[in-house]
Amino acid sequence: MDWYTAVFELIDLRSFSNLWYWISLAAIWSSASHWVLGVPYDMVTRARRYEGEAQRDLEAITRVNVNRLLYITSVSGLGLVSLTSMILSGLLLLGFWYGIEFAQAVVLIALPMTAVGGMSVATAEAIRAEGSHGEALRRRLTRQRLWTQFIGILSIFLTAMWGMYQNLDVGPLGG
Repeated sequence: MDWYTAVFELIDLRSFSNLWYWISLAAIWSSASHWVLGVPYDMVTRARRYEGEAQRDLEAITRVNVNRLLYITSVSGLGLVSLTSMILSGLLLLGFWYGIEFAQAVVLIALPMTAVGGMSVATAEAIRAEGSHGEALRRRLTRQRLWTQFIGILSIFLTAMWGMYQNLDVGPLGG
């Protein structure tokens, strides 16, 4: 066995049979549900539990992140939507029309994360429009986290089903 064969047996380049893909998928969704609008969720629970300074800290970091997100959206929103649409369309075409497994794997992460990104912008706009603070802010951030977790669970389930289908359809030898 030469080094080339050893390396490619150790690092399987097929996405759905690669342990690193599944670790990355779990890490991405774990991170997405912990960082709600860029605010670590433990700040929300701390503000709920202790209020006072913890609540002021939550409101300050939320205000900064909401303003940042809405500024980026107002300055580059159209370009970002266009670029994201182009990339996702290309990946969908490569993955599901041409059958490239890596593109399928990226789409199954990127498409639901794009939905979470859109929800985050809508939540940021609602927070700014309502001037949310106190319990209303904590509820809104909690609701955003729950929807993110729901999308994540659905995404992981669908990815697992598609990955199992691909692994059973293609088989371990790639053909």
